[in-house]
Amino acid sequence: MKDSEPEPEAGGAVPTAQEIREAWAAEAYSVLVGVARSYHAVITYKELAEEIQSGTGFRTRVRLHHWIGSTLGKVVREAHRRGHPPLTALVVHSDDGMVGNGYKEVLEVAGEPPVEDVLEREQHAADARLACYRHFGAILPPDGGVPALAPKHQAAVERRRERAEKPPQVCVGCFVQLPATGVCDSCG
Repeated sequence: MKDSEPEPEAGGAVPTAQEIREAWAAEAYSVLVGVARSYHAVITYKELAEEIQSGTGFRTRVRLHHWIGSTLGKVVREAHRRGHPPLTALVVHSDDGMVGNGYKEVLEVAGEPPVEDVLEREQHAADARLACYRHFGAILPPDGGVPALAPKHQAAVERRRERAEKPPQVCVGCFVQLPATGVCDSCG
């Protein structure tokens, strides 16, 4: 088998590429339903890819971004067909905690207009995650829960907000912004 093709575990007939893609999508759906059963839980693309490959026994050396999008596209369409909330809102990048550009497929399948603004897209995904938690039986707080950004992304938003809200310190003697040391270079 070539490096670019999925590899089945040892034993049995070699499935077709289509059969492997279908198996990956079914496994992804199952994994995401499990994630949705924990309030405010998310999973990274990398974690999901590993669970998909482990669960199906079909491994690939192909880089993640070359196959995960089509797998999640199948999940988007299947969730819509079943009348379930968009499970792919639970999948985020490990570096920034945001949903990927492929999230636009959730909107397309639902017949909603595209969302170009990143923060608006993240808020839409947060609302979709809450719908997933409610639908799939996560234990919610007494108030029914609130939409939330993925933890990593929420932390970045809070850091930016904190920097924006904190006015710079100014020297009381010469009214120049103080350096990080807090000691004025002019007045000492």
